[in-house]
Amino acid sequence: MAIHENIYRDEHGIPHVQCRSKEDLFRGQGYVHATDRGMQMILMRTLGQGRAAELLDPGDEMVGIDRFFRKMNWYGEIEEELEKLPGDIKQYLGAYCDGANAAFSNKFPWELKLLGMKFEPWKIEDIIQISRMIGYLTLSQSQAEMERLFVEMVQAGVSREKLEELFPGILGGLDIELVKKVVLNERIVPNSRLWNIALPRMMASNNWVLSGKKTVSGKAVLSNDPHLEVNRLPNVWCEMFFEMEDRFLYGGTMPGVPGIFVGRSNDLSWGATYTFMDAEDSWIEKCKDEKFYREEAGWMPFGKRKEIIKRKNRQPVEVVFYENGHGVLDGDPSVEGLYLTTKWATSRSGADTITNVLKLLDATTVEEGMNCLGKVESSWNFVLADSKGNIGYQMSGLMPKRRDGVSGFVPLPGWIKENDWKGFVSFDQLPRVINPEGGFFVTANHDLNEYGKAKPINMPMGPYRAERIAQILSRDKKFSVEDIFSMHMDVLSVQAEAFMKILKPLLSADGNGRILTDWDLRYDPGSEGAYLFEEFYKELYREVFGENNLGTHVVDFLKKETGAFVDFYLNFDRILLMEKSLWFNGRKREDLYKKSLGKVLSMKPKKWGDVQKVMLRHILFGGKLPAFLGFDRGPVTIIGGRATIHQGQIYRSANRETTFAPSFRFVTDFAREEFFSSIAGGPSDRRFSKWYASGLEDWTQGKYKTLKVNPERKSKFI
Repeated sequence: MAIHENIYRDEHGIPHVQCRSKEDLFRGQGYVHATDRGMQMILMRTLGQGRAAELLDPGDEMVGIDRFFRKMNWYGEIEEELEKLPGDIKQYLGAYCDGANAAFSNKFPWELKLLGMKFEPWKIEDIIQISRMIGYLTLSQSQAEMERLFVEMVQAGVSREKLEELFPGILGGLDIELVKKVVLNERIVPNSRLWNIALPRMMASNNWVLSGKKTVSGKAVLSNDPHLEVNRLPNVWCEMFFEMEDRFLYGGTMPGVPGIFVGRSNDLSWGATYTFMDAEDSWIEKCKDEKFYREEAGWMPFGKRKEIIKRKNRQPVEVVFYENGHGVLDGDPSVEGLYLTTKWATSRSGADTITNVLKLLDATTVEEGMNCLGKVESSWNFVLADSKGNIGYQMSGLMPKRRDGVSGFVPLPGWIKENDWKGFVSFDQLPRVINPEGGFFVTANHDLNEYGKAKPINMPMGPYRAERIAQILSRDKKFSVEDIFSMHMDVLSVQAEAFMKILKPLLSADGNGRILTDWDLRYDPGSEGAYLFEEFYKELYREVFGENNLGTHVVDFLKKETGAFVDFYLNFDRILLMEKSLWFNGRKREDLYKKSLGKVLSMKPKKWGDVQKVMLRHILFGGKLPAFLGFDRGPVTIIGGRATIHQGQIYRSANRETTFAPSFRFVTDFAREEFFSSIAGGPSDRRFSKWYASGLEDWTQGKYKTLKVNPERKSKFI
């Protein structure tokens, strides 16, 4: 049977693959991915290989991007991962590649032809590479950036006492004088905005699950709304439906990789959020003459990896990376000094992740699902529900075993053997729950350490979204899928409530003071209160962490151009909400609030929606072509804020505008073989397809499409 003959689209443009076997399923998935998201797949692969300057743009900025990806070396040791794959899994991966290559052979994306790119077959190695990229980009990367920022704070002269307040309980092993001597070649805050202090100068998601005792239907209900970058087309997610003779599968898939990352079968449903597990550490290395020092072995040579970055129509660039058991060195070890090496626990992964993601498709119970998902090597929070009424939660990820008293946040001396990793924690020691007493479970990137024997999280996001979800689900009522739809669009901020308790007594009874006093704590598009509160919050950051601490220019840069305050605002909020703090430098909290409020009370208020508009840019041609061609869409208003269930953050990172918002909303009730979803985009990356952005309007309005199991699916296999 030709692969395209067993694939059809429903009225929403969602591809349905009819399959008699697992090979049919994965061959069909590969065909759909390459047909609907071929450009997305190839661009992902090109970036991951560090070949963007060779195949896309030879400019210096692209060379810098290639250098980052070459440094990560996501193609490293893939042969070992291939050998670890079970025979049946390797067969399924081969079927996926066959399907993708058949589609590419039939029609290669014209946009890539314009750039002179030629078809290169999709391989199993590409699948492993992209699985590594999915687990790292913006996720573990943000943790690594915060740890690097911490080093910069130490070198800026921030006192140990202030650091302990900002990072409580995670600074075990810190040697401030040693960290000050480290030579940093890569900085979060660039030299043009280096620390400006009074002393001498020295970069999310929700899911929840309810048991039948909390639902109108009496059956389990699962909800997921991954918060990713939404100001891009196509969407990150590709929805797919698989129909078998006695079984179905639906969910959000990732182009380039087989399997379903969030979704449902007849028997089991699962949803994912990111964990903020600390799975990336740095060590301080003594270096000279291209060697590093170890107490037990003396001076040892670094591994030296040379990479040639080809450039389209220009001379290639050679880069050299120095490596040891602690990862890649940031610096030149031929120059004597102290430098950092950095290692991600999952950098040489793939086989176990892919094997268990594919095995998950056969799981029928929450416990079976947890045993599959717990073995995924990158770090996620999975909630699950099954047709028997069970619900559960499982964290995944390779958590390094570290010596007692250290969390992984602080860089430790690399020459001391005791500071090395000692393997990884077993997944059944990570946080996990089956059938919680309250009848529901929530994850929203917050601290979930209490549910495990191991404590993998040292820098969680704020608990506000989780608290708001739990606040609603704890009500004495039963919930329908329509109630879940409403929760997805909820924009009340528990974070703002905490600040307003301090702020309200300081407000005047008229003008902007009255607007803030009367504000209902919701980040609705028409809210002037939300706008004024955010302006106050920004000024409070500058007042507390700026002058006489980090420097106002540094705070402005971190807030506007990195994710430091986007991901890790909890640590800073903890200071801002304290009655007394060393960061106040002897000033009273009320005086700091009053001073920050001063500018806000005199400004002209705007509606929140007026400053929450973004364009959805085409991933290749975004902003480069005339608007009438329709590659870019918008502007679109993003409701919500950093701490609302409908997260709505807009900020800049890596010199471009980006967002955190619900990229894909998904709800299912085991009372019905139906799924409800909404996506910021459409099924296809083909601009001139009617499915290019077919779901965008419904997504902005909080509307859902209903996807149903085809009642005739069995008859088609007779």
